[in-house]
Amino acid sequence: MSGRILVGTSSWADPGFVAEWYPPGLPARDRLRWYAERFPAVEVNSTFYALPTRAVVRRWAEETPHSFIFDVKAHRVLSRHAAPLASLPRDLRPLARTNERGRVLLTPELEAALASRLVDVVRPLAEAAKLGALLVQLTPAFDPDRFALEELDRLVYALQPQRVAIELRNRKWVTDDRLAETLAWFRERDVTFVCVDAPPGDHLTIMPPLDVVTSGRLAYLRAHGRNTHGYLTGRTVAERFGWRYSDEELAEIAERARRLATRADEVHVMFNNNRGDDAPTAATRLLALLGQQPAAPRQPQLPSAEGPGGGA
Repeated sequence: MSGRILVGTSSWADPGFVAEWYPPGLPARDRLRWYAERFPAVEVNSTFYALPTRAVVRRWAEETPHSFIFDVKAHRVLSRHAAPLASLPRDLRPLARTNERGRVLLTPELEAALASRLVDVVRPLAEAAKLGALLVQLTPAFDPDRFALEELDRLVYALQPQRVAIELRNRKWVTDDRLAETLAWFRERDVTFVCVDAPPGDHLTIMPPLDVVTSGRLAYLRAHGRNTHGYLTGRTVAERFGWRYSDEELAEIAERARRLATRADEVHVMFNNNRGDDAPTAATRLLALLGQQPAAPRQPQLPSAEGPGGGA
C-alpha cells in the first residue's frame, strides 16, 4: 500500500506570504489561484476565527484545480478555545451563553448548531470532491486530568459524514499509560490522529513525534517548526512558529510521510511554520524530496504601473 501524499501550508493568506512569497502587486483575489498552481492542498485557517459564507467557499472551489484539496479548521469554539460572542455567526449568537469575561460557553445546543453550520458552509467543497478533512485543533487546556475524549463524541458525530482530524495539544494524552487508550478512542471512531513535527522538549504543550494511523482513509502531519524557545514564549505567530527547515529536517519529514503512506490511503503534510516565506519554501522543498513537481504555473497578470491605458 502506498497512499497519496499531499503537501501544503496552514494558510494561503498569511501576511508573511504576502510580504515575501507572492509576487509584488498580486491582487488578493488572485492569491488562492496562484497558490493552487504550486501546491495540491491547503489548510483553511480563517474558519478558526469566523465562518465564511457558502458563496465564499464556493468561489474557493471554483478558483482551484479539480484535484485540489482543502482541509478546513473547525471554529475555535468547537475546539474548546476561548472566543468572543462576535466570532459566532450572527444568527447563532442567541443560543450562546458567555462568562464574566464575555467568552462563549460551549453547550450541547451550541455545539450541535455550530457544527451543523460548519458542515453546511463547506458543502460546496464536499460536492466538488475538494474537502479533505475538518481539522479540530484542540486547546492545550483540554487536559485528560479534567476532560475525557468521549466528550468529543457529539462533535465527531455532528461533523459526519466528513472526515475528521483532531490535533491534541496536551502531551498528557499520549504519555505513560494513556497512549493506548487515546489511540483506541481515535480508531474506534475512525478519526484521524494528527501527528506533528514540533520543537524538541517535554513541555506540556509540545507533542512528541508519533507516527500513528488511526484511520485508514487519512493520515495527517502538521509541521510546527522546531524553535522551542519561540514556541513556548513567543507572542506572535511568527515568533512561535517561524523556522527555516534544513535539508536534513525535511528529509526526516519526507520519511515520516512515506511511512504514514504505507498505512493510509492519503497523507496530508501541512507546514505551520508561518514566518515570512518559511512555510511555502519548506513545502516546495518537500515536494521535490518526494519527487512531486507541480505543473508549470502561469505567470500572474499584475496591474500595470501606468494604469489601464499603458505607457505615456
